[in-house]
Amino acid sequence: MESQKKHTPVYSVEFFPPKSEEGAEKLRKVRKNLNKGMQPRYYSVTFGAGGSTQQGTFDTVVEIQKSGDDAAPHLSCIGATKDTLRDLLDRYKENGIKRIVALRGDMPSGMRGPGELRYANELVEFIRVETGDYFELEVAAYPEIHPQAPSASDDLKNFKRKVEAGANTAITQYFFNPDAYFRFIDECEQMNIDLPIIPGIMPITNYKQLSRFSDMCGADIPRWIRKRLDDFGDDKESIKQFSEEVITDLCHTLLEAGAPGLHFYCMNQSAPTLAIWKNLGIQS
Repeated sequence: MESQKKHTPVYSVEFFPPKSEEGAEKLRKVRKNLNKGMQPRYYSVTFGAGGSTQQGTFDTVVEIQKSGDDAAPHLSCIGATKDTLRDLLDRYKENGIKRIVALRGDMPSGMRGPGELRYANELVEFIRVETGDYFELEVAAYPEIHPQAPSASDDLKNFKRKVEAGANTAITQYFFNPDAYFRFIDECEQMNIDLPIIPGIMPITNYKQLSRFSDMCGADIPRWIRKRLDDFGDDKESIKQFSEEVITDLCHTLLEAGAPGLHFYCMNQSAPTLAIWKNLGIQS
């Protein structure tokens, strides 16, 4: 963890773009609560498969930025042309956006080809060629290995390509086993990969939804956590207390070992993240 201990911790929160004005108003209240109780360094906003939420992502990010908070749009290259990406980068620059989460993205059903750029390292390289060092570029990391990677070594090589293309920081897929993160950092250090790799943290709010999503994205929920959550059944209060304790302990373990911050996948809710934040006792 020596490569990580030298970085000042950064704490951030991820949103998805709301689909209605009611959802947008709810998200404003969520952000107000997070600003009051946590003061994240920035908010990131996700990007749908094949650019399906492009306008929603843009509108949400610009609103956040104009309100005085730093915002970072997710930008996917799958299904995009260089011209559309170039236009979007220009629009973000015009609105004062300085940070981008650069991703390959998912191929939506019915799409025949990936577009002009196939992989995240190509997107990072393209952004650097087009905009130089204007943007702080975040990329994804997978301590438990990307579900589509042929092998763990191939996944590490892919990650290194993104870093060498010009990434500043990495954010991991969420995980519940800290040893997966520590092992990943060890392997990165052995390959001379040197940048902040911030753990992604998923508060547990809906176990069935989390289980379904985790199976799709390759995030392992340890058996002991699954069994305890199964035992609680519909006891929402017990699930809430147990989940807060588990995620708080995970965050404590990561930060004490030298992790350079935390990135919360808050699912457009403030209470679960703020409960964990309060337990951690971090001074903003």
